[in-house]
Amino acid sequence: MARPFRRYSAGARWYDLLSGERWVYRAGRVAGIGLMDLRAGDVILDLGCGTGLNFPLLRAAVGDRGRIVGVDRSTDMLAVARERVRREGWTNVTLIEADAAELDLEDVRARVAEATGRGRAGAVDAVLSTYALSVMRGGAADAWRRAVTLVRPGGVLAVVDMQPPTGRWRILAPLAHLACALGGADIHARTWRFVARDAAPGSVREVTVRGGHIVAAVGRLPGEDVPAT
Repeated sequence: MARPFRRYSAGARWYDLLSGERWVYRAGRVAGIGLMDLRAGDVILDLGCGTGLNFPLLRAAVGDRGRIVGVDRSTDMLAVARERVRREGWTNVTLIEADAAELDLEDVRARVAEATGRGRAGAVDAVLSTYALSVMRGGAADAWRRAVTLVRPGGVLAVVDMQPPTGRWRILAPLAHLACALGGADIHARTWRFVARDAAPGSVREVTVRGGHIVAAVGRLPGEDVPAT
């Protein structure tokens, strides 16, 4: 798994400009976070947060009383995220440098409990991963399993990731494959399936954007407060 992470670290300063975020991938973030139905005060685990591109959307959803816990393996990507947080003056963002597949769950719980004062051993209300699990390759399943362990019963599970474009958008497939190859992502990983596997029956919603190139899946863990869809 080391090579993709070295690639992201080397290009961290330019990632936001060169990743196709504005024209392609922001749409997936907007769609996925919109489906999560977050509430003011929620605590969100952003798994593979990178440079913090999700943070403005998450902040708008959870407000000043909520908290974002960003986890990423890349020191350089987190440096960009940290500068984003400093520049915006956000005081409710916690950044953790760690390999998501080997995440220290007790450390995360302790940090959440300390930052929020909430019980349940620092449980979070939701976990979100955007375009990150497909980069983790063989570690994706372990990373997701650990993250889900941190979510309270009835909490939200959300994955946004990529697949080859479909329908009339297939003409853009070579560009999509090239972008994924440059970023070290597996375009065939279909990591949003983790949500359907772990969520309560009937709670999963999916949307596709950009010609099916991006899939957002959101569901809820079994337990309390699972609304019908």
